[in-house]
Amino acid sequence: MPESAIKRRSNDKHLLPQKTCCYCQRPFTWRKKWARDWPNLKYCSDRCRALAKSAQPEQR
Repeated sequence: MPESAIKRRSNDKHLLPQKTCCYCQRPFTWRKKWARDWPNLKYCSDRCRALAKSAQPEQR
């Protein structure tokens, strides 16, 4: 399959996968820079990740 057929156009963003942030419960959409880690992503932003860590009691 030609590479051009695989690439999506910018107006096809509604076709990208979405997840829900574990902290704020807002949906966030796939980004190319997250492609490697997409299965492991839980938070939509650094802020949500930091707030979630500070909200949990430390487990040792």
